[in-house]
Amino acid sequence: MAKEKLVTQITSMDEDFAQWYTDVVKKADLVDYSSVRGCVILRPYGYAIWELIQKQLDERFKETGHENVYMPMFIPESLLQKEKDHVEGFAPEVAWVTHGGSDKLTERLCVRPTSETLFCEHYANVVQSYRDLPKLYNQWCSVVRWEKTTRPFLRTLEFLWQEGHTAHASAEQAQEETLRMLDVYANFCSDVLAIPVIKGKKTEKEKFAGAMATYTIESLMHDGKALQTGTSHNFGDGFARAFSIQYTDKDNKLQYVHQTSWGMSTRLIGALIMVHSDDDGLVLPPKVAPIQLIIVPVNQKKEGVLEKAQQLKERLCSVCRTRLDDSDKSPGWKYSEYEMKGVPLRLEIGPRDIQNNQCVIVRRDTREKIVVNLDEIESEVKKLLDIMQNDLLEKATRHRDANTFTASNMKEFEEQLNKKQGFIKAMWCGSEECENIIKEKTSATARCIPFEQEHISDVCVCCSKPADKMLYWGKAY
Repeated sequence: MAKEKLVTQITSMDEDFAQWYTDVVKKADLVDYSSVRGCVILRPYGYAIWELIQKQLDERFKETGHENVYMPMFIPESLLQKEKDHVEGFAPEVAWVTHGGSDKLTERLCVRPTSETLFCEHYANVVQSYRDLPKLYNQWCSVVRWEKTTRPFLRTLEFLWQEGHTAHASAEQAQEETLRMLDVYANFCSDVLAIPVIKGKKTEKEKFAGAMATYTIESLMHDGKALQTGTSHNFGDGFARAFSIQYTDKDNKLQYVHQTSWGMSTRLIGALIMVHSDDDGLVLPPKVAPIQLIIVPVNQKKEGVLEKAQQLKERLCSVCRTRLDDSDKSPGWKYSEYEMKGVPLRLEIGPRDIQNNQCVIVRRDTREKIVVNLDEIESEVKKLLDIMQNDLLEKATRHRDANTFTASNMKEFEEQLNKKQGFIKAMWCGSEECENIIKEKTSATARCIPFEQEHISDVCVCCSKPADKMLYWGKAY
């Protein structure tokens, strides 16, 4: 028997995935569109999700010794020009300020697309000795990138993010930091967002502009497209040489620092939508749900119902983020609204339930209805939230694994992508020419060289020359 559809305003993802995504974003009250093309307004519910992401990420940063700072929004053009590869990589996306009031500026100011150059200028001023290192800084801010095609959370002209920038005395310490923060990201996605990821290194073609090496975590969406969920970059001493960031070592010799940079953004909310949600709206993992449990009184005009609902709210507020909806809207309307918003648990309580000292709890992800004794409500709610968090990760992992394929040659590669999108594992000779051919033929790009290597064949999937690297490939957002 087909599952009852409580929410009818959302296009089915099987019918039109892009429209489904837009419908969920709008109907769940996550964003509104502004009068500026490509910019969105984060509504309270959408921003509350970001606050929970930010809080839990920030805790992890502080546990690893990082401090928060804030850099200016504007970058002088001369400062941006100091690192050639970096500026060339960002040039097409840069927004420029040319006037202050009615006066033309003597030097253009870039609205930050990222803050490497600002941190470099600062480090050159404050790092003098090996005793000043390491510098483990992070900032929470917005950045501007003039994207041609935009979509809420995935690509907008302005978006919120964090960017870590660190400076170290040695190459070894910088590499250790680069991989440590990649692990922080991967564990955060798994433990908090319930999103499984593939960890690996970007190819030279796909690495960050100005970096010595870029590492990434890649996740798979409902529609089989990949999403770069977070990146961590090892800059080596390239930026340090361009900005003269030097320190005196223990032998009183001048050395260049080695730097890293790493970032995650509000794109994570887009990932949450496209990994977990369904045709009825959002499905949120409990750890990032602004409301973890909604109490809906049934026949609330009956004597004692609202009082009991209020008592349950007071008890459960110590267990999870709880809200009581005692508005005069019908229970069915409330069910649909909180389905749409992805609230993990719905607690229904009516006169008969009160008489039997019980309530009904409904899981958002499975729609399972569980009758719970009110004497055990705190422990049962906590247990259900933990189970749902784990179940969502397991479900997303099964989906990723079921949509990960292998290809030994271009015929298999193209046939697989034409049949069903997903990750494709295939061997690569290391040639950028082969990357370009694959992208031109299939629109798929190299997502990463995974740390966990597999031997698919002895030859490159594209040119059939000897190959010893297995890559994940896929079409991406």
